[in-house]
Amino acid sequence: MASMALLAIAKTGWSLVPRARSGSALRPCLSAVHRPGRRQPFASTAAPARSRAPASAPDGAAARIKGIAPFTPTATSVCRYIRRPLSLAPACGARSFASTSADRRSADADARTGGAETQLQYGPFIGRLPPSVRPYLYLTRIDKPIGTWLLYWPCVWGISMAAFNTGMPIGSMATMLALFGTGAVVMRGAGCTINDMWDERFDKMVARTKTRPIASGAITRPKALAFLGAQLAAGLAVLVQLNPYTIVFCLGSMPLVVMYPFMKRITYWPQLVLGLAYNWGALAGWSAVAGSIDWTVALPLYAAGVSWTLVYDTIYGHQDKRDDIVVGVKSTSLLFADRTKAVLSGFSASTIGLICLSGYMNGQGMPFYAAVLGAGTAHLVWQLRKVNIDDPSVCWSVFKSNTWFGAIVFGAILADLA
Repeated sequence: MASMALLAIAKTGWSLVPRARSGSALRPCLSAVHRPGRRQPFASTAAPARSRAPASAPDGAAARIKGIAPFTPTATSVCRYIRRPLSLAPACGARSFASTSADRRSADADARTGGAETQLQYGPFIGRLPPSVRPYLYLTRIDKPIGTWLLYWPCVWGISMAAFNTGMPIGSMATMLALFGTGAVVMRGAGCTINDMWDERFDKMVARTKTRPIASGAITRPKALAFLGAQLAAGLAVLVQLNPYTIVFCLGSMPLVVMYPFMKRITYWPQLVLGLAYNWGALAGWSAVAGSIDWTVALPLYAAGVSWTLVYDTIYGHQDKRDDIVVGVKSTSLLFADRTKAVLSGFSASTIGLICLSGYMNGQGMPFYAAVLGAGTAHLVWQLRKVNIDDPSVCWSVFKSNTWFGAIVFGAILADLA
């Protein structure tokens, strides 16, 4: 029987080699030789069954393949095959097979030791920096500053409206804006680290996020935690430059920052929680200038920022909606679905109305209302007309344009300061 099997192997160009222990690839099994009373683990491709011998075969051909029995693979037989110590590989020699196994082991080692970094697509800015720091800067999204701008603009609104209210000198206001700008860069990066640590499992399953440093393995979780500690320490160094009231008040935003990534697992309104966290700077900016908060002015401004966040982050979420459905992540993008433009029209109107209410309570002048009601409204209308919620590239472009809305509101406040 053994000689028949070896003859079949020789005719098909297959050679006997050890099977890789990783079990990463299924190959035809040698155990196609017939043993009476036993079901065979896998059909041999070496020769056809007796009932299917070619009509043109010589008379002795059928005798030579008597030992080959027909078989249809089943799950049980495949599992039995995987446990076998030997397998058949194409007759390329043990050297080729060993080389393939070595390549596979090398690739696995690269993935464990940081080779996943090669999967990351760095932009021209990060790509010029030393390889050791690239994944960490990529983690902070420093190459995508729109997130920092969206965090910074509410701070700017609060600072400039408080400066208008208190008569703060322009130079002092500029110093405060620079301090909050530094804090926005640092804390936006910390927020990204927290978000990616929470979402590692989900990020691996979403096309747009699977190459993020933590999800791809370029940064391990212990290293990410250590980096987060450094980010929070830098944020604290900025925070202690402010008055005691503002220091204590700003610490109150940390539960929202930590909680936001978890919200997408339990509610279709994670964008609301993001808005509460992202616009905390409108209140902190006011208190940093005035030493306390005038809620009649700051609260409508804060609510306007939350409403604005619901607009832009719902548009942002439509980029990943197909993956989110598969993964099980919730968002207002999925909740509003085809009604997105209608619902966001309401939030856009609320944003404009609340900004105007805040300006009214702060005693802003006509230049403020002209800019907000004119240019601000026009921009939000343009967004809703342009966005195509089924085109991720358009969603990203419209999402990024929101930095101009933040600048318009700031310009409206400056128009009264001039």
